[in-house]
Amino acid sequence: MTTLLQINSSLFSSGGHSSQLANDFVAAWRAINPDAQVKVRDLATEPLPHLDAQRVSAFFASPDTRTPEQQILVNESNALINEIKESDLIVIGLPMYNFGIPSTLKAYFDQIARAGLTFRYTENGPEGLLAGKKAFIFATRGGMYAGTALDSQTTYVRDFLNFLGITDVEFIYAEGLNMGEETKDQALAKAHQRLAELVI
Repeated sequence: MTTLLQINSSLFSSGGHSSQLANDFVAAWRAINPDAQVKVRDLATEPLPHLDAQRVSAFFASPDTRTPEQQILVNESNALINEIKESDLIVIGLPMYNFGIPSTLKAYFDQIARAGLTFRYTENGPEGLLAGKKAFIFATRGGMYAGTALDSQTTYVRDFLNFLGITDVEFIYAEGLNMGEETKDQALAKAHQRLAELVI
């Protein structure tokens, strides 16, 4: 059975444009894949803790030396890792906040990037352990940034996913959403057109 994992990172939950585009894609995909399983993780309604010294120490501690408190922290990360490991498709709703990704998404990334589980170091360099997956990123921005030096999101998210072995990554942009209603409507219409082309 094919499994799709949807991650919405808008502060506005399902009300954000990135979430709405991701939701529309998943709904269309589900219509032609009725037997598939869909898991939704909304980082606005279920935010994850950011990394701190206690959590990092728990991750690096040997399993036989972890305290019960450390094991709880490790179990939380393990559950997220198992969730993405079991998924074939990953759909991310990605708004731009102050030229970067939402801090909630960064917290999620930090929870799933663990040596030996989602990547490993070899004599030839790092190797991602989540190969064979496809990712769709619905990136929404108030201004126009794609293809410019100010678009730090695309490179970072692509590089992060590539590092974990997810190299088939498709970005769908809706830009200029704060530049007037006409520009906004055109951008969303274009994103929906691309969305429809990608649903398979």
